[in-house]
Amino acid sequence: MHELLNVLYVQRQGAVLHLENDTVKIELEDEGPKRIPLLRLSGIVVFGRVSVTPFLIQRCAEDGRSLVWLDQHGRFKARLEGATRGNVLLRRAQHLALSDPQHALRIGRQIVAGKIQNSRQILLRASREAAGGEESGPLGEAAERLAEILETLRVARDMDAVRGAEGDAARTYFGVFGYMVRSEREAMAPAGRTRRPPRDRANALLSFLYTLLRFECASALEGVGLDPQVGYLHALRPGRPALALDLMEELRPVMADRFALTLVNRRQLKPEHFEEKPGGAVLLNEEGRRALLVAYQQRKEDVVTHRVLNQKVPLGLVPHLQARLLARHLRGDLKEYPPFVYR
Repeated sequence: MHELLNVLYVQRQGAVLHLENDTVKIELEDEGPKRIPLLRLSGIVVFGRVSVTPFLIQRCAEDGRSLVWLDQHGRFKARLEGATRGNVLLRRAQHLALSDPQHALRIGRQIVAGKIQNSRQILLRASREAAGGEESGPLGEAAERLAEILETLRVARDMDAVRGAEGDAARTYFGVFGYMVRSEREAMAPAGRTRRPPRDRANALLSFLYTLLRFECASALEGVGLDPQVGYLHALRPGRPALALDLMEELRPVMADRFALTLVNRRQLKPEHFEEKPGGAVLLNEEGRRALLVAYQQRKEDVVTHRVLNQKVPLGLVPHLQARLLARHLRGDLKEYPPFVYR
């Protein structure tokens, strides 16, 4: 149970939320009840097997307080919005930002800056851990190159320049990604970034994690009332969740890339967890998918420091927090969208 950005997130399975006067009473199976004043909550988000009584649902609707249901894995299920707080103004602001090239540019630039900073932190950490080894030099050089790209990004004058900087950074980053694989490098290191289909085990693992993260981001955006298909950095196409793809960019290094390296280097995933399909595609097999999903749910419970909130939060809540910060920016409550930067 966490209260962040005036939103109550309840992840404890079996919890029951009641209305008690002007408070939310939370009954937990193995603890005493907890109470939170409704006055300080703008929304409630529940995950999985969490019950909300009809009286609390009705009160949230009357007050214009959002109530969001997600499954245990964070997939969006439903959202209640009261009459006084529809999403029409937020979605109008979302569309207006897309129609304003400079506004869209600022959002896209912030997202890419967050992604490059997070990628650079991973390279710097790996370079320190490899101190004295042959990997340290290339990793450090790549980190410096990302720092240079960040400087060029600051003066990018259109979205094509932003996308160009992102592409340059990605090529630099994945060019040395294999140096960070310490276990069975010959079998598990990638030969660059390949997709549709992935051509090696590392790319199969990354593609699977990126798919999970995309669903997480789409659910987070749905939960705050944003349209996942109306994005800024990624071009709009029918059926493409452009805004979810935008949001996941800054989170890829932290929630997918670093996690993939941990799974491989700790030998939680091994070559035998993958299979090659006709045509050269490499995919996780059933045993590999099962092992990854269990580890992924555990990983989302890890605590990280959110620099904007200046407090520790579960990693699994970060997409939801970033979606709310983006909504606040679009409403005009924040001058700039603050990407999640891992420290």
